Amino acid sequence: MSSAISLAVIGGGASAVCLIDALAQRDTAPGSITVFEPSPHLWRGRAYQSDTTTVKVNATPDDMSVRAGDDRHFERWLTTRDRILGLPEGTSGLDPKAGARFAPRTEYGEYLEQTAHAALAKLRLRGWRVDLVSESVTSANLAAGRAMLRTNEGRVRAFDYAVLCVGGDSPKDVYGLTGSGNFIGDPYPITQKLQSVAPDQHVAVIGSGLTAVDIIISLASRGHRGRISLLSRRGMLPGVRQKPVHFDLKHVTPERMQRLSRRQTSLRLQEIADLIGKEFAEAGADLTAVIEEITGAHREHPVERLRRQLSEVDSPDLGLRILQRAVPDTGPDIWPLLSERDKVELLRTHYRTIMSLCCPMPPSSATELLRLADEGQLQIVSGLQDIAAGPEGGYTVETSEQDAFRVDVVINAVNASEGKIPMAAAPLVNSLTRNRLADRHPHGGLHIARATSRLAVEGRPEPRWYALGNIAAGTLFFTFGIPSLVDRSQDIVRAVLAHSQRIAGLRAERVLQSA
Repeated sequence: MSSAISLAVIGGGASAVCLIDALAQRDTAPGSITVFEPSPHLWRGRAYQSDTTTVKVNATPDDMSVRAGDDRHFERWLTTRDRILGLPEGTSGLDPKAGARFAPRTEYGEYLEQTAHAALAKLRLRGWRVDLVSESVTSANLAAGRAMLRTNEGRVRAFDYAVLCVGGDSPKDVYGLTGSGNFIGDPYPITQKLQSVAPDQHVAVIGSGLTAVDIIISLASRGHRGRISLLSRRGMLPGVRQKPVHFDLKHVTPERMQRLSRRQTSLRLQEIADLIGKEFAEAGADLTAVIEEITGAHREHPVERLRRQLSEVDSPDLGLRILQRAVPDTGPDIWPLLSERDKVELLRTHYRTIMSLCCPMPPSSATELLRLADEGQLQIVSGLQDIAAGPEGGYTVETSEQDAFRVDVVINAVNASEGKIPMAAAPLVNSLTRNRLADRHPHGGLHIARATSRLAVEGRPEPRWYALGNIAAGTLFFTFGIPSLVDRSQDIVRAVLAHSQRIAGLRAERVLQSA
């Protein structure tokens, strides 16, 4: 038995595309879907706007497909695009050192747009009503079993189900530089934001993650001649992605963790370590080397770490590849089973290093960074303490590593707020928590039920409300990779349809009883 549903999707970025595509692949009774997205970047989000082709995604096409069970979906799209544009197949974004393709972010944005349009067209053909609303949802409640949403225009609409797909936030202004001259608070789209930077200016980039790498590569591609200082507290660059090798996890798998979670409510770190040991032993991988990569990162200068990792792109050892597969695939199933003490310790001591290894940069990006560093144009400075705007322009940088120095331009690439809730979504989240429909998680974002991604209050899941993406990071640990979004989208669609069918069954039963 099935029943028509009304579904609200709050946010229109990559996570929304994964969700809509998952829904379109299911054979369901016609319903309605409404997407609320106030920004002009519908389906692309911040990261995949129309921009320079020098800025690449950091994963191969098989890890960027939004189609569940079809890891060649994006690859086929790229092949079709090449043919239409008359380009040699498979050459755009090809990284010769990795022997793999890393598509420009702007191309991936096109893929998201076209996939969303195709999915919505498929739903329309099956009788679904589709509405795209360019307003933000600012408050919400639950009334008569329906999700009540109010937008910034004061409109109130009711839905059977609502999914928070609010995406990530813009960089955090740690040093209060907003409003000062030559400060770029949000670097995307890079093509537009870098136009004001003169070729000979000394540029400081705050942060050392993938966004910072995007900025530096883009400056170099524009022919920037001035010095570039990469500033952060730890100097932890993203790892370097190794050449892809096909393998399957056998012990640290989501299925195994899900079976364990049905039998027990917690796991000790030693139990997980034993499973990881079996995984590495069976693959013939060097577990000791991966442990040293994690625990010894702070003892190695960032440039030398970059040089070493670049030299290991062709390594036959599967160690890092196992880590990079297990963390996003199985991490969300392991994380809820850990004790609070173990979670706090892992977040405090190893989180940033693990993320740097599990979200690595393409080898071509690493090669360019190393060239700039070896030629003396790029300096990577850790121990950042303060940046202050000068009275006559420019900025003074203070670090624990060297004397204070001056720069002309500051570009912000700091990670977004650790609270995992974008500022634009704060009014909605405050409304949800005030109305006891959501609880903030101590490690960021909101509490959700692991199996369904339903919002949870005091451990009680709410079947009308769901969260997808980084806003669920406190519960799931790893949430922002496309494979993670695809998996969680499947969970949400399955849970929504199962609940709607159960409600329809109860209604039919009541009708029969009253007849």
